[in-house]
Amino acid sequence: MADRFPPFVRKVLSTLTQAGFEAYVVGGAVRDLLMKKEVTDWDFTTNATPEQIQSLFQTTFYENEFGTVGIPYRDHIYEITTFRTERGYKDRRHPEHVSWGKTLDEDLQRRDFTINAMALDLKGDIFDPYQGQKDLHQKFIRAVGVPSERFQEDALRLMRAIRIATELAFTIEEKTFQAVKKNAHLINEIAKERVRDELIKIVRTRHAADGFQFLYNTGLLEHIIPEIMKGYGLEQSGHHTTDVWTHSLMSLKYCPSKDPVVRFATFLHDIGKPITARGERKNVTFHNHEVVGNTLVKQIMERLRFPKKDVEKASLLIRWHMFTVDEHITDAAVRRFIRRVGKENINDIMDLRIGDRLGGGCKNATSWRLRKFQRRILEVQETPLSVKDLKIDGNDVMKILKLPPGPKVGKILEALFEEITDDSSKNTEEYLTKRVKELGSS
Repeated sequence: MADRFPPFVRKVLSTLTQAGFEAYVVGGAVRDLLMKKEVTDWDFTTNATPEQIQSLFQTTFYENEFGTVGIPYRDHIYEITTFRTERGYKDRRHPEHVSWGKTLDEDLQRRDFTINAMALDLKGDIFDPYQGQKDLHQKFIRAVGVPSERFQEDALRLMRAIRIATELAFTIEEKTFQAVKKNAHLINEIAKERVRDELIKIVRTRHAADGFQFLYNTGLLEHIIPEIMKGYGLEQSGHHTTDVWTHSLMSLKYCPSKDPVVRFATFLHDIGKPITARGERKNVTFHNHEVVGNTLVKQIMERLRFPKKDVEKASLLIRWHMFTVDEHITDAAVRRFIRRVGKENINDIMDLRIGDRLGGGCKNATSWRLRKFQRRILEVQETPLSVKDLKIDGNDVMKILKLPPGPKVGKILEALFEEITDDSSKNTEEYLTKRVKELGSS
Protein backbone atom coordinates (compact mmCIF):
# COMPACT_ATOMS: atom_id res chain seq x y z
CA MET A 1 0.00 0.00 0.00
CA ALA A 2 2.97 2.31 0.44
CA ASP A 3 3.04 2.71 -3.34
CA ARG A 4 -0.19 4.73 -3.01
CA PHE A 5 1.42 7.36 -0.79
CA PRO A 6 1.49 10.79 -2.48
CA PRO A 7 4.97 12.38 -2.62
CA PHE A 8 4.36 14.74 0.29
CA VAL A 9 3.03 11.96 2.53
CA ARG A 10 6.17 9.96 1.77
CA LYS A 11 8.27 13.05 2.54
CA VAL A 12 6.64 13.51 5.97
CA LEU A 13 7.22 9.88 6.93
CA SER A 14 10.77 9.75 5.61
CA THR A 15 11.77 13.05 7.25
CA LEU A 16 10.68 11.79 10.66
CA THR A 17 12.13 8.28 10.31
CA GLN A 18 15.47 9.54 8.99
CA ALA A 19 15.69 11.76 12.07
CA GLY A 20 15.38 8.64 14.24
CA PHE A 21 11.68 8.85 15.12
CA GLU A 22 8.77 6.50 14.57
CA ALA A 23 6.18 7.80 12.10
CA TYR A 24 2.91 6.38 10.84
CA VAL A 25 -0.13 7.22 8.77
CA VAL A 26 -3.17 6.69 11.01
CA GLY A 27 -6.95 6.85 11.12
CA GLY A 28 -9.29 7.11 8.17
CA ALA A 29 -6.47 7.19 5.61
CA VAL A 30 -5.41 3.64 6.51
CA ARG A 31 -9.01 2.48 6.42
CA ASP A 32 -9.57 4.05 3.00
CA LEU A 33 -6.36 2.55 1.61
CA LEU A 34 -7.46 -0.90 2.74
CA MET A 35 -10.86 -0.35 1.13
CA LYS A 36 -9.17 0.84 -2.07
CA LYS A 37 -10.91 4.19 -1.79
CA GLU A 38 -9.51 7.61 -2.58
CA VAL A 39 -7.80 9.14 0.46
CA THR A 40 -8.69 12.79 1.00
CA ASP A 41 -7.35 13.27 4.52
CA TRP A 42 -3.89 12.13 5.64
CA ASP A 43 -3.05 12.17 9.35
CA PHE A 44 0.19 11.14 11.02
CA THR A 45 1.36 10.09 14.46
CA THR A 46 4.92 9.97 15.80
CA ASN A 47 6.92 9.70 19.01
CA ALA A 48 8.59 13.04 18.20
CA THR A 49 7.43 15.91 20.40
CA PRO A 50 5.79 18.96 18.78
CA GLU A 51 9.01 20.94 19.17
CA GLN A 52 11.03 18.18 17.52
CA ILE A 53 8.52 17.97 14.66
CA GLN A 54 8.74 21.71 14.09
CA SER A 55 12.51 21.57 13.96
CA LEU A 56 12.35 19.15 11.01
CA PHE A 57 9.95 21.06 8.73
CA GLN A 58 10.34 24.54 7.32
CA THR A 59 6.79 25.83 7.75
CA THR A 60 4.64 24.62 10.65
CA PHE A 61 2.19 25.87 13.25
CA TYR A 62 1.38 24.53 16.70
CA GLU A 63 -1.39 26.25 18.64
CA ASN A 64 -3.06 23.51 20.67
CA GLU A 65 -2.60 21.40 23.77
CA PHE A 66 -3.10 18.06 22.05
CA GLY A 67 0.31 17.66 20.43
CA THR A 68 -0.88 18.32 16.86
CA VAL A 69 1.46 20.18 14.52
CA GLY A 70 0.06 21.49 11.24
CA ILE A 71 2.15 21.51 8.06
CA PRO A 72 0.66 23.52 5.18
CA TYR A 73 1.30 22.14 1.72
CA ARG A 74 -0.40 23.61 -1.31
CA ASP A 75 -4.10 23.92 -0.36
CA HIS A 76 -4.06 21.38 2.45
CA ILE A 77 -2.99 21.19 6.09
CA TYR A 78 -1.33 17.92 7.10
CA GLU A 79 -1.55 17.14 10.82
CA ILE A 80 1.14 15.30 12.76
CA THR A 81 0.25 14.33 16.32
CA THR A 82 2.64 13.13 18.99
CA PHE A 83 1.80 9.76 20.58
CA ARG A 84 -0.42 10.59 23.51
CA THR A 85 -2.60 9.24 26.28
CA GLU A 86 -5.70 10.99 27.58
CA ARG A 87 -7.79 10.95 30.75
CA GLY A 88 -10.55 12.95 32.39
CA TYR A 89 -13.43 13.89 30.07
CA LYS A 90 -15.72 15.97 32.28
CA ASP A 91 -17.32 17.78 29.33
CA ARG A 92 -17.89 14.47 27.43
CA ARG A 93 -15.76 15.82 24.61
CA HIS A 94 -12.24 17.02 25.47
CA PRO A 95 -9.66 15.32 27.71
CA GLU A 96 -8.58 17.31 30.75
CA HIS A 97 -5.19 15.67 30.88
CA VAL A 98 -3.02 14.87 27.85
CA SER A 99 0.35 13.16 28.24
CA TRP A 100 2.86 12.30 25.57
CA GLY A 101 2.86 8.54 25.00
CA LYS A 102 5.89 6.38 24.43
CA THR A 103 4.45 3.72 22.15
CA LEU A 104 2.16 3.41 19.17
CA ASP A 105 -0.05 1.01 21.16
CA GLU A 106 -0.72 3.72 23.76
CA ASP A 107 -1.81 6.08 21.02
CA LEU A 108 -4.06 3.62 19.19
CA GLN A 109 -5.90 2.50 22.32
CA ARG A 110 -7.37 6.00 22.83
CA ARG A 111 -9.02 6.01 19.38
CA ASP A 112 -12.73 5.51 18.79
CA PHE A 113 -13.32 2.51 16.52
CA THR A 114 -11.18 -0.44 15.47
CA ILE A 115 -11.27 0.51 11.80
CA ASN A 116 -9.76 3.89 12.79
CA ALA A 117 -7.16 2.37 15.14
CA MET A 118 -4.72 1.10 12.54
CA ALA A 119 -1.37 2.55 11.52
CA LEU A 120 0.80 2.23 8.43
CA ASP A 121 4.56 2.92 8.24
CA LEU A 122 6.74 4.07 5.37
CA LYS A 123 7.39 0.48 4.20
CA GLY A 124 3.65 -0.30 4.10
CA ASP A 125 3.57 -2.50 7.20
CA ILE A 126 0.22 -2.38 9.03
CA PHE A 127 -0.13 -2.19 12.82
CA ASP A 128 -3.56 -3.42 13.81
CA PRO A 129 -3.77 -4.34 17.53
CA TYR A 130 -7.60 -4.20 17.64
CA GLN A 131 -8.36 -6.27 14.53
CA GLY A 132 -9.61 -3.38 12.46
CA GLN A 133 -8.90 -5.27 9.24
CA LYS A 134 -11.17 -8.08 10.38
CA ASP A 135 -13.96 -5.61 11.17
CA LEU A 136 -13.48 -3.96 7.78
CA HIS A 137 -13.92 -7.33 6.13
CA GLN A 138 -17.03 -8.08 8.22
CA LYS A 139 -18.31 -4.51 7.74
CA PHE A 140 -18.54 -3.80 11.47
CA ILE A 141 -18.23 -0.57 13.44
CA ARG A 142 -16.75 -1.72 16.74
CA ALA A 143 -15.51 0.49 19.57
CA VAL A 144 -11.94 0.13 20.75
CA GLY A 145 -11.87 -1.54 24.18
CA VAL A 146 -14.97 -1.06 26.36
CA PRO A 147 -17.63 0.71 24.23
CA SER A 148 -19.32 2.67 27.05
CA GLU A 149 -15.96 4.05 28.15
CA ARG A 150 -15.24 5.34 24.64
CA PHE A 151 -18.63 7.08 24.44
CA GLN A 152 -18.41 8.53 27.94
CA GLU A 153 -15.01 9.99 27.07
CA ASP A 154 -16.37 11.70 23.97
CA ALA A 155 -20.14 11.64 23.43
CA LEU A 156 -19.80 12.89 19.86
CA ARG A 157 -18.57 9.37 19.09
CA LEU A 158 -22.21 8.31 19.44
CA MET A 159 -22.97 10.26 16.29
CA ARG A 160 -19.71 9.29 14.61
CA ALA A 161 -20.52 5.59 15.00
CA ILE A 162 -23.73 6.06 13.07
CA ARG A 163 -22.28 8.48 10.56
CA ILE A 164 -19.35 6.21 9.66
CA ALA A 165 -21.64 3.17 9.49
CA THR A 166 -23.92 5.10 7.15
CA GLU A 167 -21.10 6.36 4.94
CA LEU A 168 -19.60 2.87 4.58
CA ALA A 169 -22.90 0.92 4.61
CA PHE A 170 -21.63 -1.01 7.65
CA THR A 171 -23.41 -2.52 10.66
CA ILE A 172 -22.73 -1.44 14.23
CA GLU A 173 -21.41 -4.39 16.25
CA GLU A 174 -23.91 -5.48 18.94
CA LYS A 175 -22.00 -4.45 22.09
CA THR A 176 -21.13 -1.12 20.52
CA PHE A 177 -24.76 -0.66 19.42
CA GLN A 178 -26.07 -1.36 22.92
CA ALA A 179 -23.54 1.07 24.36
CA VAL A 180 -24.81 3.78 22.00
CA LYS A 181 -28.37 3.13 23.23
CA LYS A 182 -27.27 3.16 26.87
CA ASN A 183 -25.39 6.44 26.51
CA ALA A 184 -27.66 8.20 23.98
CA HIS A 185 -28.63 10.87 26.54
CA LEU A 186 -25.03 12.09 26.64
CA ILE A 187 -25.50 13.68 23.22
CA ASN A 188 -27.28 16.52 25.05
CA GLU A 189 -23.91 17.53 26.50
CA ILE A 190 -22.38 18.09 23.07
CA ALA A 191 -22.45 21.49 21.34
CA LYS A 192 -25.38 21.67 18.92
CA GLU A 193 -23.06 22.78 16.13
CA ARG A 194 -21.08 19.55 16.36
CA VAL A 195 -24.25 17.45 16.33
CA ARG A 196 -25.49 19.43 13.32
CA ASP A 197 -22.25 18.81 11.42
CA GLU A 198 -22.57 15.05 11.93
CA LEU A 199 -26.24 15.19 10.84
CA ILE A 200 -25.28 16.99 7.64
CA LYS A 201 -22.65 14.35 6.89
CA ILE A 202 -25.30 11.65 7.36
CA VAL A 203 -27.78 13.50 5.14
CA ARG A 204 -25.17 13.78 2.38
CA THR A 205 -24.61 10.04 2.18
CA ARG A 206 -26.18 7.66 -0.28
CA HIS A 207 -27.66 5.67 2.61
CA ALA A 208 -28.97 8.63 4.63
CA ALA A 209 -32.31 6.93 5.32
CA ASP A 210 -30.47 4.03 6.96
CA GLY A 211 -28.54 6.54 9.03
CA PHE A 212 -31.70 8.10 10.40
CA GLN A 213 -33.10 4.66 11.12
CA PHE A 214 -29.91 4.00 13.13
CA LEU A 215 -30.48 7.29 14.97
CA TYR A 216 -34.04 6.19 15.73
CA ASN A 217 -33.12 2.66 16.83
CA THR A 218 -30.39 3.86 19.19
CA GLY A 219 -32.58 6.53 20.81
CA LEU A 220 -30.34 9.37 19.66
CA LEU A 221 -32.99 10.90 17.43
CA GLU A 222 -35.30 11.35 20.42
CA HIS A 223 -32.73 13.76 21.85
CA ILE A 224 -31.87 15.51 18.59
CA ILE A 225 -35.19 15.85 16.70
CA PRO A 226 -37.90 14.62 19.09
CA GLU A 227 -40.59 16.18 16.86
CA ILE A 228 -40.01 13.59 14.11
CA MET A 229 -40.63 10.71 16.53
CA LYS A 230 -44.34 11.55 16.71
CA GLY A 231 -44.81 10.32 13.14
CA TYR A 232 -43.94 6.75 14.10
CA GLY A 233 -47.06 4.60 13.69
CA LEU A 234 -49.18 7.53 12.49
CA GLU A 235 -51.16 6.11 9.57
CA GLN A 236 -51.95 8.11 6.45
CA SER A 237 -54.74 8.09 3.92
CA GLY A 238 -54.93 8.37 0.14
CA HIS A 239 -52.04 7.01 -1.90
CA HIS A 240 -49.74 6.64 1.11
CA THR A 241 -48.92 3.04 2.00
CA THR A 242 -46.86 3.64 5.18
CA ASP A 243 -46.91 5.63 8.40
CA VAL A 244 -45.51 9.19 8.51
CA TRP A 245 -42.15 8.06 9.92
CA THR A 246 -41.50 5.49 7.20
CA HIS A 247 -42.70 7.92 4.54
CA SER A 248 -40.20 10.51 5.80
CA LEU A 249 -37.37 7.98 5.57
CA MET A 250 -38.37 6.82 2.10
CA SER A 251 -38.79 10.38 0.84
CA LEU A 252 -35.22 11.12 1.91
CA LYS A 253 -34.02 7.89 0.30
CA TYR A 254 -35.53 8.78 -3.06
CA CYS A 255 -34.84 12.54 -3.07
CA PRO A 256 -32.57 13.10 -6.11
CA SER A 257 -30.99 16.32 -4.79
CA LYS A 258 -27.38 16.36 -3.60
CA ASP A 259 -27.96 19.54 -1.60
CA PRO A 260 -27.99 18.56 2.12
CA VAL A 261 -30.46 21.34 2.98
CA VAL A 262 -32.93 20.08 0.36
CA ARG A 263 -32.44 16.51 1.56
CA PHE A 264 -32.93 17.53 5.20
CA ALA A 265 -36.07 19.47 4.24
CA THR A 266 -37.33 16.39 2.38
CA PHE A 267 -36.87 14.28 5.51
CA LEU A 268 -38.77 16.87 7.59
CA HIS A 269 -41.37 17.89 5.01
CA ASP A 270 -44.25 16.21 6.92
CA ILE A 271 -43.04 17.21 10.40
CA GLY A 272 -46.34 19.07 10.90
CA LYS A 273 -48.59 16.05 10.35
CA PRO A 274 -48.71 14.69 13.93
CA ILE A 275 -49.93 18.07 15.25
CA THR A 276 -52.55 18.57 12.52
CA ALA A 277 -53.85 14.98 12.43
CA ARG A 278 -57.64 14.72 12.65
CA GLY A 279 -59.60 11.47 12.44
CA GLU A 280 -58.24 7.95 12.59
CA ARG A 281 -56.55 5.39 10.39
CA LYS A 282 -57.51 5.67 6.72
CA ASN A 283 -59.82 8.64 7.39
CA VAL A 284 -57.09 10.78 8.92
CA THR A 285 -56.46 14.29 7.54
CA PHE A 286 -53.54 16.70 7.99
CA HIS A 287 -54.94 20.06 6.90
CA ASN A 288 -52.34 22.87 6.91
CA HIS A 289 -49.56 20.53 8.00
CA GLU A 290 -47.21 22.40 5.66
CA VAL A 291 -47.91 25.66 7.54
CA VAL A 292 -47.26 24.04 10.92
CA GLY A 293 -44.23 22.27 9.45
CA ASN A 294 -42.81 25.60 8.32
CA THR A 295 -42.77 26.79 11.93
CA LEU A 296 -41.47 23.53 13.37
CA VAL A 297 -38.56 23.18 10.94
CA LYS A 298 -37.42 26.70 11.81
CA GLN A 299 -37.40 25.79 15.49
CA ILE A 300 -35.53 22.53 14.84
CA MET A 301 -32.87 24.03 12.59
CA GLU A 302 -32.34 27.09 14.78
CA ARG A 303 -31.95 24.78 17.78
CA LEU A 304 -29.28 22.87 15.84
CA ARG A 305 -27.56 26.14 14.90
CA PHE A 306 -28.04 25.87 11.15
CA PRO A 307 -27.08 29.02 9.22
CA LYS A 308 -29.96 31.44 8.75
CA LYS A 309 -29.99 31.03 4.96
CA ASP A 310 -30.36 27.24 5.33
CA VAL A 311 -33.22 27.66 7.82
CA GLU A 312 -35.01 30.02 5.46
CA LYS A 313 -34.57 27.72 2.46
CA ALA A 314 -35.73 24.54 4.21
CA SER A 315 -38.74 26.23 5.82
CA LEU A 316 -39.75 27.77 2.47
CA LEU A 317 -39.59 24.39 0.70
CA ILE A 318 -41.70 22.79 3.42
CA ARG A 319 -44.20 25.66 3.48
CA TRP A 320 -44.96 25.31 -0.25
CA HIS A 321 -44.35 21.60 -0.90
CA MET A 322 -48.10 20.96 -1.28
CA PHE A 323 -48.30 22.97 -4.51
CA THR A 324 -51.07 22.04 -6.96
CA VAL A 325 -50.24 20.66 -10.39
CA ASP A 326 -53.76 20.62 -11.81
CA GLU A 327 -53.66 20.77 -15.60
CA HIS A 328 -56.20 23.63 -15.54
CA ILE A 329 -54.05 25.90 -13.36
CA THR A 330 -53.84 29.46 -14.71
CA ASP A 331 -50.71 31.33 -15.71
CA ALA A 332 -51.37 33.74 -12.84
CA ALA A 333 -51.35 30.86 -10.36
CA VAL A 334 -48.08 29.55 -11.81
CA ARG A 335 -46.54 33.03 -11.50
CA ARG A 336 -47.66 33.27 -7.88
CA PHE A 337 -46.08 29.88 -7.17
CA ILE A 338 -42.76 31.02 -8.67
CA ARG A 339 -42.88 34.24 -6.65
CA ARG A 340 -43.52 32.35 -3.41
CA VAL A 341 -40.85 29.71 -3.96
CA GLY A 342 -38.31 31.83 -5.83
CA LYS A 343 -36.86 30.97 -9.22
CA GLU A 344 -33.65 29.81 -7.55
CA ASN A 345 -35.59 27.16 -5.55
CA ILE A 346 -37.77 25.70 -8.31
CA ASN A 347 -35.53 22.69 -9.01
CA ASP A 348 -35.13 22.06 -5.28
CA ILE A 349 -38.86 21.94 -4.57
CA MET A 350 -39.29 19.63 -7.57
CA ASP A 351 -36.66 17.30 -6.09
CA LEU A 352 -38.56 17.36 -2.79
CA ARG A 353 -41.77 16.52 -4.62
CA ILE A 354 -40.08 13.60 -6.40
CA GLY A 355 -38.85 12.25 -3.06
CA ASP A 356 -42.33 12.76 -1.62
CA ARG A 357 -43.98 10.88 -4.51
CA LEU A 358 -41.62 7.91 -4.50
CA GLY A 359 -41.51 7.84 -0.72
CA GLY A 360 -45.30 7.70 -0.68
CA GLY A 361 -45.51 4.58 -2.80
CA CYS A 362 -45.78 6.04 -6.32
CA LYS A 363 -43.97 3.92 -8.89
CA ASN A 364 -42.88 6.84 -11.07
CA ALA A 365 -40.75 9.82 -10.06
CA THR A 366 -43.01 12.19 -11.95
CA SER A 367 -46.40 12.34 -13.66
CA TRP A 368 -47.71 13.91 -16.82
CA ARG A 369 -49.34 16.64 -14.73
CA LEU A 370 -46.06 17.42 -12.95
CA ARG A 371 -44.15 17.44 -16.25
CA LYS A 372 -46.74 19.80 -17.73
CA PHE A 373 -46.50 22.02 -14.66
CA GLN A 374 -42.72 22.18 -15.05
CA ARG A 375 -43.12 23.19 -18.71
CA ARG A 376 -45.59 25.87 -17.66
CA ILE A 377 -43.07 27.22 -15.17
CA LEU A 378 -40.47 27.59 -17.93
CA GLU A 379 -42.97 29.35 -20.18
CA VAL A 380 -44.31 31.68 -17.50
CA GLN A 381 -40.83 32.77 -16.40
CA GLU A 382 -40.67 34.82 -19.59
CA THR A 383 -43.37 37.10 -18.10
CA PRO A 384 -43.09 39.50 -15.09
CA LEU A 385 -42.35 37.77 -11.79
CA SER A 386 -41.60 40.67 -9.46
CA VAL A 387 -42.26 44.39 -9.00
CA LYS A 388 -38.89 45.04 -10.64
CA ASP A 389 -40.32 43.65 -13.89
CA LEU A 390 -42.97 46.38 -14.13
CA LYS A 391 -42.62 48.74 -17.08
CA ILE A 392 -42.71 51.67 -14.65
CA ASP A 393 -41.00 52.13 -11.28
CA GLY A 394 -41.31 54.12 -8.09
CA ASN A 395 -39.78 57.24 -9.63
CA ASP A 396 -42.42 57.15 -12.37
CA VAL A 397 -45.21 56.84 -9.77
CA MET A 398 -43.86 59.83 -7.80
CA LYS A 399 -43.54 61.89 -10.99
CA ILE A 400 -47.06 61.04 -12.25
CA LEU A 401 -48.76 61.75 -8.91
CA LYS A 402 -46.30 64.39 -7.70
CA LEU A 403 -45.72 62.38 -4.54
CA PRO A 404 -42.73 62.37 -2.19
CA PRO A 405 -41.09 59.02 -1.35
CA GLY A 406 -43.24 57.03 1.05
CA PRO A 407 -45.32 53.88 1.68
CA LYS A 408 -48.06 54.96 -0.72
CA VAL A 409 -45.67 54.54 -3.65
CA GLY A 410 -44.94 50.96 -2.63
CA LYS A 411 -48.62 50.13 -2.18
CA ILE A 412 -49.41 51.40 -5.69
CA LEU A 413 -46.60 49.33 -7.19
CA GLU A 414 -47.84 46.21 -5.38
CA ALA A 415 -51.38 46.83 -6.64
CA LEU A 416 -50.06 47.16 -10.20
CA PHE A 417 -48.07 43.99 -9.87
CA GLU A 418 -51.11 42.03 -8.67
CA GLU A 419 -52.90 43.11 -11.82
CA ILE A 420 -50.18 42.02 -14.21
CA THR A 421 -49.78 38.75 -12.31
CA ASP A 422 -53.34 37.97 -13.42
CA ASP A 423 -52.80 39.35 -16.94
CA SER A 424 -49.22 39.95 -18.09
CA SER A 425 -50.45 41.70 -21.26
CA LYS A 426 -51.25 44.73 -19.07
CA ASN A 427 -47.57 45.30 -18.37
CA THR A 428 -47.24 48.29 -20.69
CA GLU A 429 -46.18 51.82 -19.82
CA GLU A 430 -49.41 53.23 -21.23
CA TYR A 431 -51.73 50.97 -19.21
CA LEU A 432 -49.76 51.24 -15.98
CA THR A 433 -49.59 55.05 -16.21
CA LYS A 434 -53.37 55.13 -16.56
CA ARG A 435 -53.78 52.83 -13.54
CA VAL A 436 -51.40 54.90 -11.42
CA LYS A 437 -53.58 57.96 -11.99
CA GLU A 438 -56.70 55.98 -11.09
CA LEU A 439 -55.16 54.48 -7.95
CA GLY A 440 -53.73 57.85 -6.90
CA SER A 441 -57.14 59.51 -7.03
CA SER A 442 -58.96 56.73 -5.17
